[in-house]
Amino acid sequence: MQAGILLAFASYLAFSCGDATLKAIGDRLPIFEVGFFISLFALLPALFTKRPEDTWSNVLVPKRPGLLLIGMASGTIGGILGVIAFTSLPLAEAYALIFLLPIFVTVFSWLVLKEEIGWRRWLAVFGGLAGVLLVVRPGFREVLPGHFAAIGVAICGAITVIVLRVLGPSERRVTLIGAVLVAAVVVNGALMIPQFKTPSHELWPLILFGGLVVGVAHFLIVMATRLAPAARVAPTQYSQIVWATIIGATFFGEFPDTIAMIGMVLVGVSGLFTFVREKEKTTWPEKTPLLRNR
Repeated sequence: MQAGILLAFASYLAFSCGDATLKAIGDRLPIFEVGFFISLFALLPALFTKRPEDTWSNVLVPKRPGLLLIGMASGTIGGILGVIAFTSLPLAEAYALIFLLPIFVTVFSWLVLKEEIGWRRWLAVFGGLAGVLLVVRPGFREVLPGHFAAIGVAICGAITVIVLRVLGPSERRVTLIGAVLVAAVVVNGALMIPQFKTPSHELWPLILFGGLVVGVAHFLIVMATRLAPAARVAPTQYSQIVWATIIGATFFGEFPDTIAMIGMVLVGVSGLFTFVREKEKTTWPEKTPLLRNR
């Protein structure tokens, strides 16, 4: 259990490093080209998540391809929006908006799965929205496309989670992770062709590092959920907002003000409370495999 949780913390540190790489690349490459190369290099370490007893034939053939396609679409769109968010917003601010994901999961569960949502979870929903208002402060600060992109990442991630609730018990984790990464490679590869720009020599180390570190993060999170229940591992994702604050301040000179920090804490607490309540009310956190939703 402890080893699994430590691996999860390491995984989310790796994910944060990958997101910081996106910010470092910035607008020096087109969005789709960044998505293509990062997904391509991330695919390599992720392939090692295959269990020894599995064969490539059953890993590559999903049991429910229709639902998997929905997950692939939401994961790919979320990835593209993630590139926009992290290249245009401070890291911690982008995470604060992306961490609306469990709030959207609650709302979608009520709308799609017809789950009963108690007043405490609705209170957490409104608490999360209040936190976002403190971070973004529309009317007092300029609202950028990156803000909408980050919220879009959260919505896509919530759709992916809903799909995983159905696919989790039947599909292998390497199938779920590999399918999203392959879809990202194919879609971004096709869309980058009209505006393809050969990366400069100084960008290649960033691209290679960003892709490999994301792939390693996927590998670590799968190993973590083999050692500890997914429900125990999932809350460690909120450590990303700490990593983002440290990385943003150290490498990009980003220092959130007090109001923004209060908003980030409010979003994080609301998300964690939502997850705890869902664990009490339903069994899905115990059986849903963790997957990077972008």
